[in-house]
Amino acid sequence: MTAAHAKRGALALADGTIFRGTAVGASGIASGEVVFNTAMTGYQEIATDPSYAGQIIVMTAPHIGNYGASSFDDQAAQPFCTGFVVRSMARLDSNWRSEGSFAEWLRERDVIALSDIDTRRLTRHIRDHGSMPAAIGADVDVADLVAVAVAAPRMVGQDLTRLVTTTESYLVEPEAERVARVVAYDFGIKKDILDQLTRRGAEVHVVPAATPAESVMALNPTGVFLSNGPGDPEPLTDSIAAVRSLLGRVPIFGICLGHQVLGLALGARTHKLPFGHHGGNHPVRNLVDGTVEITSQNHGFTVDLWSQTDVSPPTSREMPGPALLPTQVESDFGVVRPTHQNLNDGTLEGLECRDVAAFSVQYHPEAAPGPNDAVGLFDRFAQVLEAV
Repeated sequence: MTAAHAKRGALALADGTIFRGTAVGASGIASGEVVFNTAMTGYQEIATDPSYAGQIIVMTAPHIGNYGASSFDDQAAQPFCTGFVVRSMARLDSNWRSEGSFAEWLRERDVIALSDIDTRRLTRHIRDHGSMPAAIGADVDVADLVAVAVAAPRMVGQDLTRLVTTTESYLVEPEAERVARVVAYDFGIKKDILDQLTRRGAEVHVVPAATPAESVMALNPTGVFLSNGPGDPEPLTDSIAAVRSLLGRVPIFGICLGHQVLGLALGARTHKLPFGHHGGNHPVRNLVDGTVEITSQNHGFTVDLWSQTDVSPPTSREMPGPALLPTQVESDFGVVRPTHQNLNDGTLEGLECRDVAAFSVQYHPEAAPGPNDAVGLFDRFAQVLEAV
């Protein structure tokens, strides 16, 4: 798109703040919660991560699209984000894998996108005021955008898994000799997660988010996987009830939204973070051995294990440490202990049950995009399945 043919676009926040730029994606108006992602690469994987359903993504890296787009990088059949915002969209794509420009990719998939936005100012605004509803549009009246942003729903209370989950169960064959049968709850599962399971010899039966426990057990699983996904976990009452029924009957591994669903099934509560964790550079301490991993994350809620105690959560203005989390809590399924902690804000990043076979992490060990520090968690799950 040449400068002469460039269309103006804008992003309006629910608090009335306006950011103007150039439209590089589809036309029209869309709304969603605006969040920022600090990853420096992997823009296509981010755009196709179903966990971004109902959200407008702001990339903090200033230059996006330089290596184009490739169907190999898609994490789902379509993007579920409602908008995409960058500081500078590359005019040329240069990579042997490229099948076209990222701007063309966005237009072909009807994603409204803006370039030439002051993403540094926008990110600081979100950090100061929190994630909030917003409206994004190309060639539209700013007053209309503000009205749409003000009317857009908040993230709390929304069950967004219904927008991304499979409607029918399906089977993914193992890439190696079959060693286990895994039933994967699809809350918004990514392609690379399925790849991590199948390359370790798992036959994966992917089921809809609200599948009852008895339907899962009828498949005679070796283990159950709880996937990533978008939105508030507390409205997922059917999924939470199913996991409660499965605990103690079959090994369970959850990530991201799946971690939150497991936490709720164990009796904890969740709450919304001010602006969430979105990016590929979040430091997480393993509370068991003290090591630190750099992780890929994408979530706006966190599990609160203090809600299972009669103790008020501690507050600290110092560097986050283990004292910000309980050492262990009691649940209907025995002892639960925190295993991982975010070193930026001290929130819970992982838990495990000591009396039943279940563990989970808040981050994405499959990355896509991001570092591979935590990919060994899939090996841990495979070892648990082999022992069944």
